[in-house]
Amino acid sequence: MTQTKNEELKRLRELIEKIELAMMVTQDGEELRARPMTTSQMDESGHLWFFTNEFSSKTGEILEQDEVNLSYADKESNSYVSIGGKASLVHDQNKVNELWNPILKAWFPEGKEDPDLALIRVIPHSAEFWDSNSSKMVQLFKISKAILKGESYQQQAGDDENAKLDL
Repeated sequence: MTQTKNEELKRLRELIEKIELAMMVTQDGEELRARPMTTSQMDESGHLWFFTNEFSSKTGEILEQDEVNLSYADKESNSYVSIGGKASLVHDQNKVNELWNPILKAWFPEGKEDPDLALIRVIPHSAEFWDSNSSKMVQLFKISKAILKGESYQQQAGDDENAKLDL
């Protein structure tokens, strides 16, 4: 990987670790379906890992159509991430052991050996993120000022970081 790719993945990883919860969008025929998923890891290759029930509707949808979108949002810090990628169902006990968290027993009562347990790996091909460098108070002040002056709010250079990445 080039230094630039490493830097892009590092920045993406920082944002995802800060947000953690993603809305995973899958395709069910012609319909798009979204559901919340906790990200277990973004590994060094940039692959994202999620625990799932092997027999859930989302796994069936992924087996039919592997293209997914992951949307992350943190309103408090004004950080947002959208990732497009290919998802696959993975059975890898070593990876399960590596990523296991005891809280997962709520969904997998038999623990790491639960017969319904599987992993979803998403290999991203594109990503875009927005991350605000300004505090909410500063942004609110600028928006309020624009409203009072009857002007359109114009973001200033340096207010936000936005990047599109081809992974």
